Amino acid sequence: MLIPGLIDRLTALKLHGMAKALSDIESGDHRDLSFSDRLSLMIDHEESSRASRALTRRLQAAKLRHSSAAVEDVNFRRKRGLSRTSFLALARCDWIRSGYNLLITGPTGIGKTWLACALGQRACREGFSVRYLRLPSLFEMLMAAHGDGSFPRLLERLGKTSLLILDEFGLYSMTKDQRRDLAELIEERAQLRSTVVISQLKVEDWHQAFGEPTLADAILDRLVHNAYRLALDGKSMRDAGRPPELAS
Repeated sequence: MLIPGLIDRLTALKLHGMAKALSDIESGDHRDLSFSDRLSLMIDHEESSRASRALTRRLQAAKLRHSSAAVEDVNFRRKRGLSRTSFLALARCDWIRSGYNLLITGPTGIGKTWLACALGQRACREGFSVRYLRLPSLFEMLMAAHGDGSFPRLLERLGKTSLLILDEFGLYSMTKDQRRDLAELIEERAQLRSTVVISQLKVEDWHQAFGEPTLADAILDRLVHNAYRLALDGKSMRDAGRPPELAS
């Protein structure tokens, strides 16, 4: 009864990895291990279990549009101006550690969002907090936050997210309030956290699409400064409704 009692106590303390390891030790081929070896094995299981649960939480919080996107599945064969060397360098996430931004541009169907989500998933695996948002969804969140008084908390939460992925930049016209809110968010993150911006427009056209020169100068300077660029080009990779990376 000693071992089952210990397992129950470990479970009650939420040491699920250690509880599972102890159960496996007693029912498997490790019963002849020394006390220190058993303890080491149990601690290893606990660390692995906690890391797995933390990764699951980060991936759920990221809300990636392509949740299964992975760096390992990137299609480098299709001609779209994507350098294997450059992209795999980005996958090391050093740019996120340094607070650099990433600007992904190109025509529709070229795989911009998928690539961003693949980098987002890798960032989650490296321990970074990530959030994917289409700009219309971001503006809805910010407007609701203004209404219920939670705007400062939302701004702080988004400002502290290690990697913020903003999709459909420049695709829709923005109101004065939306431009102001976006400016506040970018200012909150500038040179502290990394932002991925996805757009069908070339970076050179962003200023005109923004609509208000003064705010455009402020926002774009903070986004484009210290930013890497993936300027993709070519024909749509969408094939019979399949994701670009899976298209033959």
